[in-house]
Amino acid sequence: MADQITKLTDVVVPELFSQYVLERTTEKSELINSGAIENNPLLNQLVSGGGNTINMPKWNDLTGESQVWSESNDIETDKITTHKEIAALIMRAKGWSSHDMSAALSGDDPMRRIAERVGDWWIRDEKRIVMAILKGVFGSASMEDHVLNLPALNEADPVKNPTTVIDAKAVLDAKQLMGDAADNLTMIYMHSAVFTELQKQKLITFTEHSAQGDLNDTIAIPRYLGYRVICDDSAPVEFGEGGAKNKFTTYLLSRGCIQRGVGTPAGFVPTETDRDKKKSIDMLYNRQAKVLHPKGMSWIGSANIADETPSNAELATGTNWQRVAAESKQVGMVALVHTID
Repeated sequence: MADQITKLTDVVVPELFSQYVLERTTEKSELINSGAIENNPLLNQLVSGGGNTINMPKWNDLTGESQVWSESNDIETDKITTHKEIAALIMRAKGWSSHDMSAALSGDDPMRRIAERVGDWWIRDEKRIVMAILKGVFGSASMEDHVLNLPALNEADPVKNPTTVIDAKAVLDAKQLMGDAADNLTMIYMHSAVFTELQKQKLITFTEHSAQGDLNDTIAIPRYLGYRVICDDSAPVEFGEGGAKNKFTTYLLSRGCIQRGVGTPAGFVPTETDRDKKKSIDMLYNRQAKVLHPKGMSWIGSANIADETPSNAELATGTNWQRVAAESKQVGMVALVHTID
């Protein structure tokens, strides 16, 4: 009897599969586990409400000073003020397919393997979206005071200029851009080449934490100057030409600096399967509707996008973002642009 080929409908139940993908993204994403991205239940509801943008009123801090109290003076009252942040609804889709012949020739089931890997694929895709957002946010003119660009390379000797190399002083200078709110910065996001450079400087340490609550299974979490390190090659790098050094961007981030929400707007189908019987091809389609919103910023690019939802290139455009927080310190992130030795 010939081996049976597992059909996609045997391994994918759309309602259960969609939930599985979302749960795996939450469990395995380092950006979420580190706290840089924070899941927001209110945003989940707003995403499902429809519309291309989401308006979010935010309370400002209380201002003014106390007054001297006496029996002859009435106590004056101030108001609490608000500002409005606008988030862009990000809708993305991806499809995969496999011919029955590929299963027969490989001795394995490609569609089952695809179904197992969809969650991990969305984690990588979401990371690309976050990197585009950070590029756009720090490309906004309103965020210039949150960017430390180390001195330009010496034109006489563009290859050797130690003043542009990342070190502890440069990172501390970058965190000082947040002033007395610098303590809110808890993690540092860097390229692996930057991580290796800091290892050479012998300032990377490791702390052990139990994995998924299992005291017998520990993982080593790297830290730099007390900041939790997120090491990832999706961090921006601008390759130098003509012997010039590559320029890297390293981010210092606070917990919850990016708010995340996922939902299902009306008419939005997260998961579908199909089969072309004539061609013996199975197909899987997966869609996500989400918000990834940097706190203190507003998306102002609705009139400048080609489709109903922004692309990564549009998210990475600085003119599509505007800081609206009453104080710059409320945007819990800074960027350091530098080279490595």
